[in-house]
Amino acid sequence: MVEKLKKEYNIEVDWRPYYLRPNTPPEGLELPDYIKRARDNGSEERLKKMAELHGMQFRSTERIYNTRLAHEATEYAREHGKANEFHRIMFLKVYVEGLDPGKWEVIRSVAVESGLDAEDIQHVVEGGKYTAEVADQVTWAQRIGVTGVPTYVINDKYAIVGAQPYEAFKNALAQILK
Repeated sequence: MVEKLKKEYNIEVDWRPYYLRPNTPPEGLELPDYIKRARDNGSEERLKKMAELHGMQFRSTERIYNTRLAHEATEYAREHGKANEFHRIMFLKVYVEGLDPGKWEVIRSVAVESGLDAEDIQHVVEGGKYTAEVADQVTWAQRIGVTGVPTYVINDKYAIVGAQPYEAFKNALAQILK
């Protein structure tokens, strides 16, 4: 859907980090009961149908993952001109294949598929080069009121929260362009 919007409206998309649960341990957490109940009440089916409309598969995560390393690896990818590709492949690894984005084997495979050096990305990220930068971006997201993911911030002043249908984005962009 994002690629379709980029083509139709000639817009740029810049993925930025946000932590829903900043204190998630490296091994992740079990899903809380309220999320499991929401799945049972149809939220899962709605997301699957939206994915199908765009020719995608969708698999809900089985845990709450710690995404700090993935976000920092994304900054490495951005520095190497591969952020959008890295993000797209990571999204597929998590929401199609059901893999944990906080595991180095997943991050390294995404790096390779993105045309990046898996050894270097791990070395640089483990060295902490992007830790403060990611923390600053998360703080910025909190300051502007982001509380959920995905949140699409348009022109630094308009927000679309959650997995929304394509028409919601078209309508928002039409209003902004007026």
